[in-house]
Amino acid sequence: MTTRFFLWLVGLFAAAIGLAVLARFNPGNVVLFYPPHRIDISLNFFIVILLLSFLLLLLIVNTVRATMALPRRVEQYRAMRQLRESGRALQEALRAYFEGRFGRVEKSARKAAQSAEYAGLAALLGARAAQRLQEPSRRDQWLSEAAADNSLRTARLMSAVDLLSEDNKDLDAALAALQELSSSGIRHAHALRLALKVNQSARNWPEVLRLVHLLDKHNALHPTLSRRLRDLAYEALLPKAAEDAESLKKLWATIPTVDRQSAAVASLAATAFMKIGRQQDAADILQKALAVQWDVRLMRAYRQCAAPEGSAILLSQIEYVEQWLRERPNDAELALLLGALCQKQKLWGKAQRHIEQAVLGASDRITLQEAHLRLAQMYEVLGQPEAAATHFRLCALTTQVPNSKSSK
Repeated sequence: MTTRFFLWLVGLFAAAIGLAVLARFNPGNVVLFYPPHRIDISLNFFIVILLLSFLLLLLIVNTVRATMALPRRVEQYRAMRQLRESGRALQEALRAYFEGRFGRVEKSARKAAQSAEYAGLAALLGARAAQRLQEPSRRDQWLSEAAADNSLRTARLMSAVDLLSEDNKDLDAALAALQELSSSGIRHAHALRLALKVNQSARNWPEVLRLVHLLDKHNALHPTLSRRLRDLAYEALLPKAAEDAESLKKLWATIPTVDRQSAAVASLAATAFMKIGRQQDAADILQKALAVQWDVRLMRAYRQCAAPEGSAILLSQIEYVEQWLRERPNDAELALLLGALCQKQKLWGKAQRHIEQAVLGASDRITLQEAHLRLAQMYEVLGQPEAAATHFRLCALTTQVPNSKSSK
C-alpha cells in the first residue's frame, strides 16, 4: 500500500510539472465577447476555470444525489438494525426454549417476528412454546402466521403434525396436515414416525401396519416397538374380521409369515377362526407358531380349539401334544393341554394322569385353577362327587389367593 501511494504521488507531481511547463509555453488567449463587453483571458486560466467549474458541478450533482438517496439509506440502516435485533431475539428465544422458559420464548419470538426474514422461524418456535404452555389457541395463531412464509411449508406441516397429534382433540387437523405433507412427497423417517403416531392415536390400524412396514425397511423403528405395534394392530383387526368368515380369510392372507408366528397374533387368529367354526384352521395356526416359539399363550389357545369328540382331527391333535410332551416332559402347561384333549376324547385314565401332573408342576395360579376345575368336572362325570367337591374347593381357594394377599 505504501509503495502504490508513493508511485501515485510521484505521478501526480510529474503531471503537475508537465502541465506547468506546457502552460509556460502556451501563448493562447480566449476572448469572451458579449456586446458591448469583451473579456480577454489566457487559455491556461480558461482551462483552470473550466476544470474548477466541472468539479463544482460534479460536487453539486453528487450532493443532490446523496440528498435524494438519504431516505432510502436511512430505511436500509433501520432494516439492518431491525434484522440484527430480530436475530438476537431469535437466539434468545432458542436459548429460552432449551431452558424450558416457554413464556419468555413467545415474548422473544414476537420480537424476532418483526423482521420478515425471521418471522416464519419465530412463529414455529412460538407455536412449540405455546403447546408446552397448554395454549392451543395461541399455538394455532402461531402456525397460521408461519403459513405466510412458503419456504417453510414443510417445516410448518411437520411441526403442525407433531404438535396437533399430542392432543386427541386435534386429530382431524393433524390428519389433514399429514395428508398435505404426504401430497408433497415427504417420505423421510421422521415424517413416517409422525404419521405413525397420528394414525395410532386415530386407531387407523391398516395404515399403522403399512407405516411400520416402511419404517422397518429403513431400520428406523426399534424391533420391540415394531413388534408391539403390529400386535396392537392385529389385536384390533382380527376380532373385528371374525364377524365375517370371508373378511377373516382375506385379512389372514395379507398377514406376513413373521407376524403369523407371533404368539399374540397366532392366539388372536386362532380365537377368531374358532369363532367362525374353523377349529382345524385355528389348530394349524397354533401348531405352526409353536414350532417357532414355545409360548404359554399359544398352548392355552390350543386348549380352546379342540376338535369334536371322536373326530380324526382330535386324535391328530392328541398325537401332536404327546410328541411335544415327550420333548418337554416337565411342562405343566403342556400336561394340562394333553389332559384337556384326552378329557374331551373321554380317555379318562390318561386325562387324570396328565392333569394331576399339571397340578403338581403348576407354577402359576391360572394353570393350577384350571387343572383343579377340569379334575372336578371329570370326577363329576365319573360319578365321584366327593373327589369332585374336593377339587371344586381347591379351585375356589386358588381363585381367592390373590384377594387374600392383597388384603394383607
